[in-house]
Amino acid sequence: MTEIQAKKKFGQNFLKDSTVLEQIIQAMPKTTHKLVEIGPGLGDLTHHLVKIRSVVAFEVDTDLCKHLATAFENEISSNELTIHCGDVLERWNGAGNCLVDAPYDLVANLPYYIATNIILNALDDPQCQNMLVMVQKEVADKFSAQAGEKAFSALAVLTQTVGRARTVITVPPQAFNPPPKVDSAVVLIEKNGKAPVEGLSKFLKIAFAQPRKTLAKNLSTHFPKEEVAKALESLDLTPTVRPHQTTTFQYHQLFNILKGMFDGREKRPKRSKS
Repeated sequence: MTEIQAKKKFGQNFLKDSTVLEQIIQAMPKTTHKLVEIGPGLGDLTHHLVKIRSVVAFEVDTDLCKHLATAFENEISSNELTIHCGDVLERWNGAGNCLVDAPYDLVANLPYYIATNIILNALDDPQCQNMLVMVQKEVADKFSAQAGEKAFSALAVLTQTVGRARTVITVPPQAFNPPPKVDSAVVLIEKNGKAPVEGLSKFLKIAFAQPRKTLAKNLSTHFPKEEVAKALESLDLTPTVRPHQTTTFQYHQLFNILKGMFDGREKRPKRSKS
């Protein structure tokens, strides 16, 4: 059988290190939820997952779908594995924010180019309970950072709104074929059952638009400067506070104060006269 080559257009880097695969299995949440795997690739992680629970896998590469159908013929026939061939984001968009119709844990080695979008969709998916996902280390840091750390971002605020995140494994390029140019990390996101806050994501995009500038300056591009100053003062935040120095709770408070002047669309409002 011809060896399957990784395709650059799908951001494929096949995880081959057996030690890392075992570490991922050991770090999995101890639940009875259905397992979902996105981008199973050659099936190295899938082989471990189907031994634990039934798996629903989503693969965009038709060549890999054929490979998986052959490699896991027995598991598919016994309903231990279900494979959906196609774009997982399109399925999310067409399923009312729910990837599957039962509570599930997401365990996956995600392609770098789409990892952030997948995690954000899973954060919004009420059926997704937990995530254990391999991503670029820089992305993992943005999801798991705490307020005050340079990596603290809108991604961390959105994650802390519905759960908590921590990096459990750092993985070198040599663990993959072909090896990527950067380190990877496995991040565990445990959701707490709280619903996402509607409109918060777009608000945070404004707040973190230019991380090196002050939070006041960023917010003033969309809200009247005087109202931003009042909001910050009411929360004992200084005019010079930076986006990464503001906590998730404070962002929720700011959003609640300013959302009456914010319709969720990214546009500049009319400034009040000074």
